[in-house]
Amino acid sequence: MFRVRDPFHRGQLAIAALFCSLGFQYATWASRIPALKSDLGLSAAEVGVLLMAAGVGAAVSFPLVAALMRRLGSQRLALLSALCLALLLPALAAAPNYPVALLVMCVDGVLVGCLNVAMNAQGAALETRFARNAMARLHATFSGGSLLAALLASGMNALTSAVAVHFTAAAALLLLLAAYARTGLLPEDQLPEQEGEKARGEAGEKRVGKRARKWTLPSRMTLWMCVAMAFGTVTEGAMNDWSALYLEDVADASAELAPLGIAVVSGMMVVARLFADGWRSRWGDGRVVVAGSALAGAGLLLALLSGGLIPALLGFACVGLGIAAVTPCVYVAAAGQGSDSLTLVAAMGTTGLLAGPPLIGFIAHASSLVWGFAAVAASALVVSACGTRIRWTPAEQLTRT
Repeated sequence: MFRVRDPFHRGQLAIAALFCSLGFQYATWASRIPALKSDLGLSAAEVGVLLMAAGVGAAVSFPLVAALMRRLGSQRLALLSALCLALLLPALAAAPNYPVALLVMCVDGVLVGCLNVAMNAQGAALETRFARNAMARLHATFSGGSLLAALLASGMNALTSAVAVHFTAAAALLLLLAAYARTGLLPEDQLPEQEGEKARGEAGEKRVGKRARKWTLPSRMTLWMCVAMAFGTVTEGAMNDWSALYLEDVADASAELAPLGIAVVSGMMVVARLFADGWRSRWGDGRVVVAGSALAGAGLLLALLSGGLIPALLGFACVGLGIAAVTPCVYVAAAGQGSDSLTLVAAMGTTGLLAGPPLIGFIAHASSLVWGFAAVAASALVVSACGTRIRWTPAEQLTRT
């Protein structure tokens, strides 16, 4: 296993392995939902509850994750949760019945919450310690992990229909990613102090001290971040779940062209996240979030008013381009407020992903899918408004990528 000498790039690759593993683990079990449905004899409604179990587990994991972050620190919590997520795949394949599968998926959600917070804490600490932007590229590797899982699922399906074989192979790859991550994560005694106003002004100059052991009420700044994260993930989740249906039912796209909606949104998000760290260095996180989410909302609204396939795809591209950097930037800002703030913001992000698609479905059922997507555009504009209320790290403090 190769070893990178430069400490920044070594840390970046190690943390990227965590982001990749989370995307890979999620997409692995999601890709085999039809097989799980068949093996367990589930109805469509039971499959929906099974999917929701993971989201519920992640959404309610906040108190546990906050306590574990204080007790274990981000390095140990990240490695422990990554290891458990790998082992959970064979456990899901071996689930003998529906109740056990529900329990496994709920635990999966809790572990996702743990890894999500810990790896973003590591990413934010990497930026602060080395004064270099990295978070957006790290989030891009999450999408890369999902793509890798999809390719593996396709290949395994061609070889065998056995879910257990597929999940065992995937677990082995996840263990390799966790082993590599272990070589470069920042130890707790190297993480910069990130709590309070004083720490934000002196970021990169202090070592970790003893963190407060008791959880306190979130600050007004943290609440603005929570709202921005929730509505940002509502936008992401709704676009992924409803774009194909919009193209087919509203834009009159053919069945072959309908999946282009997801492809356009996801593709633009990956590309934007690869370049977003440079944008952050040039314009600052605040401008990137405010302008990007405004572009997402305005572009989607114009597409809805114009109608048709091409305007829809252009509007979806605006959403992918504009919303891509929101979560990386908000995670960095939340980490600057402390681990409790980061944990709460991450939980709100999961809640947005969980509540967003059903909410859009309810609006579409009550009126039309056009109004549902108008709500998605409004969510992006809410993020832009919240971005003006958040105290962001000045661009000059992070001048390199």
